[in-house]
Amino acid sequence: MMNETPAPTFIVRDVPIYGDAILAPMDGYSDWPFRSLCRELGSAMSYTEFVKVEKILSRSKQPAKKLYFEYQERPVTFQLYGDNPDTILEAALRVQEWGPDIIDINMGCPAKSISDRGAGVGMMKSPLKIAETFQKLTSALKVPVTGKIRLGWEKDKNYKLIARIVEENGGSLLAIHGRTKEQRYSGLADWDAIAEVKATVKIPVIGNGDVRRVEDIERMRRHTGCDAVMIGRGALSNPWLFSRLDREQVLPEQVRETVRKHLEKSVAFYGEEDGQRLFRKYAVQYLLLKTLDREARKEILKHRPTPEFMALLDQVYATTGI
Repeated sequence: MMNETPAPTFIVRDVPIYGDAILAPMDGYSDWPFRSLCRELGSAMSYTEFVKVEKILSRSKQPAKKLYFEYQERPVTFQLYGDNPDTILEAALRVQEWGPDIIDINMGCPAKSISDRGAGVGMMKSPLKIAETFQKLTSALKVPVTGKIRLGWEKDKNYKLIARIVEENGGSLLAIHGRTKEQRYSGLADWDAIAEVKATVKIPVIGNGDVRRVEDIERMRRHTGCDAVMIGRGALSNPWLFSRLDREQVLPEQVRETVRKHLEKSVAFYGEEDGQRLFRKYAVQYLLLKTLDREARKEILKHRPTPEFMALLDQVYATTGI
């Protein structure tokens, strides 16, 4: 008897997605080493860090680094941001040739330097610009085009309007973070608003905000009806969420193996010095180094050759069991 192919959890136009927990795109964090690690641990697809469209059209080497992926990561979504529909289109056409499965437009970043110039969540103040952007992209690109938004601004929570605009202009999926621009990452995410978006559109909806434990994945899906859940900060301290494990369920051996793999990926991708330096910001998060005293933390976060770091880590595990 032949094994039946499992049904996808949802489909982004013609791209099947298997799984309902996805690592969120996070500037400075969802780089290739961490993103590919989370994919191996069970994240259903990969979103790159967002890339400024003007950088893509310049001679900068940054976009190629941020948009790097390997075949086993597929489906891969390239996330772009900008404030001009024509420039966004030109950049999207260029990176489409680099082989993504999906191209996503960031309309949710709350950073003042981005939103105040009309990009990120700043785009939500210009519904007509969003309509034009999606019209141009979906008409010209071969791959599906998706969007990521917030609730809007405190005085203009227009998330349902934007959701309809994205769908009506060819968008194939919408991810929504249940906070406003002003909230940034504070307060509670509004899951009721995510449910409203899901009820408003027929395209798949991914919910984002306040998913920190395994039970939160199912709880958000039940509460909102969303097709999948996007996990950002919760994954930094516990990437094993994608394996349906809460942090206290992760065995020391599993942590050690994940750390070893992440550090090796980081060093291979960035080089020994930069790889070590960039890895340390993750170490503080998911090694639970906050449970160590100040001197122990300083010692483990010092720059040292990878074999020495791993030996020191083994020593810490032996004495603390973190």
